[in-house]
Amino acid sequence: MTEDATIARRTGVSSSPRTAAMWAAVDEVVRARSAELARPLRVIDLGGGTGGLAVPLAVAGHDVTVVDPSPDALASLRRRAAEAQASSRVSAVQGDAETLASLIGRDRPDLVLCHGTLEYVDDAEATLAHIAGVLSSGGILSLVVPQRSGAVLARALAGQFGQARAALDRPDGRWGDGDPVPRRFDRAGVIGLVETAGLELTAAHGIRIFSDLVPSALVDSDADRAALLDLEKAVTEHPEFAVLADLGTSLHVIATRP
Repeated sequence: MTEDATIARRTGVSSSPRTAAMWAAVDEVVRARSAELARPLRVIDLGGGTGGLAVPLAVAGHDVTVVDPSPDALASLRRRAAEAQASSRVSAVQGDAETLASLIGRDRPDLVLCHGTLEYVDDAEATLAHIAGVLSSGGILSLVVPQRSGAVLARALAGQFGQARAALDRPDGRWGDGDPVPRRFDRAGVIGLVETAGLELTAAHGIRIFSDLVPSALVDSDADRAALLDLEKAVTEHPEFAVLADLGTSLHVIATRP
């Protein structure tokens, strides 16, 4: 079994297409940056909750601080880290973007994860400014946000045409008041926010292009999930079909502090 497969099984990141897609999105960035620095990374996971990404990163040998406002989520994180025998590399801190500066000393983070968090904050621009302020020179922001276009497609394919139109027209990208997602973003808007924070865009592509559209019964094995992720990666890299990435449920943005 490969190292990737061992980490995935040990931490549960391959248990669903959603979590597997998120892990695949960040793992590539982490490996490249770690190889560049020739050492484990110092990572801050803002809004990292129960450690869905933090624990796998710690198991892989990186030092991760999860900053989250929920004490219950952080308690679950500590239990998950202990079960994975990764407690020594995981720190749990109650806080938010405004407290980031108080967490760092001389060793600024090499990587800040902000996955599934920006849609919940009151001021997305300020949050990204706080992140940019703590990153090391050359440090990377990995940002994942819900994408409006993916919601429009998903609602339309579900036969909810009124909801699809609402997601298309509403400024917040929601399909209605019952939508559990508080806000969705458009690609150009996210890139603008990142650049306003003083970060340089490296890449932006959709993820979970098919993961939220395929019935779960069709991806109930590790082989099925691996094949689905391989298809999504191939689509984003194919010169004729890369446009499909703009329809992903989430948008993954990579940016660097100069």
